[in-house]
Amino acid sequence: MTESGPLLNAILFLLAAVVAVPLVQRLKVSPVLGYLLAGLAVGPHAAGLIADSDSVHALGDFGVVFLLFAIGLELSLERLKVMRRLVFGLGLAQMVLAAVPIGAIAYGAGLDLRAALVVGVALAMSSTAIVVQLLSERNEVAGQAGRAAVAVLLLQDLFVVPMLVLIPLLGNNDATLLDALALSTAKAVAALSAIVAFAPMVLRPVLRFVARERNAELFAAVTLLAVLGTAWLTGAAGLSLPLGAFLAGLILADTEFRHQVAAEIQSFRGLLLGLFFITVGMTVDLGVLAQHAPQVIVGVVGLLLLKSLTLAGAGWLAGFRAGTAARVGLLLSEGGEFAFVLTALASAAGVLPREAAQFLAVVVALSMVLTPGLAYLGRLVERRADSSNADPVKLAAETRDLAGHVLILGFGRVGRAVAGMLERAGVPNMALDHDHASVQRAHAIGRPVYFGSADRPELLRACRLDTARGVVVTLDHAGMSERAVQLIRGMTPGLPVIARGRDHGHAALLKSLGATDVVIELAEASLALGGKALALVGEPAEAIDAAVKAARGSGDALTAR
Repeated sequence: MTESGPLLNAILFLLAAVVAVPLVQRLKVSPVLGYLLAGLAVGPHAAGLIADSDSVHALGDFGVVFLLFAIGLELSLERLKVMRRLVFGLGLAQMVLAAVPIGAIAYGAGLDLRAALVVGVALAMSSTAIVVQLLSERNEVAGQAGRAAVAVLLLQDLFVVPMLVLIPLLGNNDATLLDALALSTAKAVAALSAIVAFAPMVLRPVLRFVARERNAELFAAVTLLAVLGTAWLTGAAGLSLPLGAFLAGLILADTEFRHQVAAEIQSFRGLLLGLFFITVGMTVDLGVLAQHAPQVIVGVVGLLLLKSLTLAGAGWLAGFRAGTAARVGLLLSEGGEFAFVLTALASAAGVLPREAAQFLAVVVALSMVLTPGLAYLGRLVERRADSSNADPVKLAAETRDLAGHVLILGFGRVGRAVAGMLERAGVPNMALDHDHASVQRAHAIGRPVYFGSADRPELLRACRLDTARGVVVTLDHAGMSERAVQLIRGMTPGLPVIARGRDHGHAALLKSLGATDVVIELAEASLALGGKALALVGEPAEAIDAAVKAARGSGDALTAR
C-alpha cells in the first residue's frame, strides 16, 4: 500500500485537474486558476485526499524549471534590444514603484528587512501566464496596451533570476543583507559567465549533429538534457535549479534551434507547470481566509490598488494615453505565479515565516481569480478615458463633405496596403483604428485615419456610411470584425462589405452576418506560391490560371462566396 501511495497521489492530482481545468475554461478563465482550484480541492486544507505530496511536489518543481527555460528562450538579446525602452524604462519603474511601498508595508507589519525585501519583489510581479493568455485571446499582444504589458512582464521575469540566487543566501543568519546581496551578485555573475562562455561550445555542436540525424526522439532527449544539465550545474554551484534552466534558454534563444526546442518542451512544460500550480493550490489554507478574512480582503484590495495606480502613473509619465496607462495598470495589478515560487522558497529558507507565506498565498490566489474582471474593467476605462479622441460629432464634422469613399476598418499592415492601392487608383478613402499609435503615425504622413472602435455605431455613422462606396474590414480581432460587419449590415443593408477572415469557418460566419465577400488570411499568398511552383516546373500560363481558379473553388479559396 505504501508503494502505491505516490501513484495514487498522482492519479488524484490528474483527476482533479481533468475536472477543474475544463470547468474554468468554459468560464473563459485561465487554466492556471483551474490547477489552483484542483490543488485546493484535493489538498489537506479542503477534502484532505492527499496529505503527503512530496513526490508530486518534486514534479511540480520541475515545472518551474521548464517555465524559466521557456522564459529564457523568449528573452533573446534581439528582442530585449527592440523593446529596451519599455522593458528597462516602464518595467523597471513598475518594479521599483510597487516593490518599495509593498516592502515598506510588510516591514511595518512586523516582518524583518530580509522578509520585507522578498515580499516586496514577489508581490510586485504579475501573472505572465494569465495576462498573456488574456491578451492572446483578443489578439491584443501587438497593440499598444499589449506591448506595454509584455514589456513589464519581461522585466519582472528577469527579476526572478537574482531573487532565486538571493533568497537562499538571505537564509544564512550569519550574513548581513548587504553581504547577501553582494555574495548573490558575485555568484550569479560567476555562474552566468561560466555557463554562457562554455555551454554554447557543447550545446550548439550537439544540436547540429542531432539535427543532421533527423531523429525527433533524440532531439527531444538532448533538449531535456540541456535543460536539466544546466539546472544541475547551477544546483551543484549552490544556486537554484531554475537559474540554470533560464541560462540554458537564454543561450539557445539566439540559435537556429530556438523554435524547435520550444516545441519539444511545450508538452513537458505544460504538464509539469500544471502540477506545480496544483501543489501551490494545496498550500492555500482556507482556514487563513476564514480566520483573517478582513486582513485578506484589505490585502487583496490594497495590492490591486497600489499596483494599478503606480503602473498607471508610470505609464502616463512614459507617454501613454491616460486610458491605456490605466488599462495596463489594472491588467497587471494582480499577483503572479512567481510570488508563490519566491515566498515558498523564502519560507523553506527560513527567511519568511510560514504563516506569512500562507497568508500571501491566499492574497495572491484571490487577486489572480479577479484578473479577467480587471482586464474587462481596464478595457472599459480605456474606452471612456480616451473617448474624447473618438468624438462622433467631431468626426462627423471632419467628414461632412466625404462621398464616394471606401471606409477601411483597421489600419495595420493590411489596412495600409489597401489604402495605398485605393490611393494609387484615385479612390477616396478613410480609416478607423483603435490603436492610437497607428493613428498618430498615419496623421504624421497626412493619411485620413481616425481614432475609434469599429463596433461603435455612432462612429460608423460619422464615417458617412450613407455616402460611402463600400467598406473593407481588415481588423485582426475576430470578435470585433463580426460586430462591425453585423452593425454595418444593419445600418446600410445594400452597402458592399469586404471582410478579412481567419479561416473558412470564420469566413462562413462573416458571410452569415452580412459580409459581401470574405478574404481568408494568407490564402492569396498560398495561391501565388502554388502558381509560382507550377511555373517553375514549366506549366503553361493557361494551366496555371486554371489551377488557381480550381483552388479558389475547392475549399482552399481566397474568398468564400
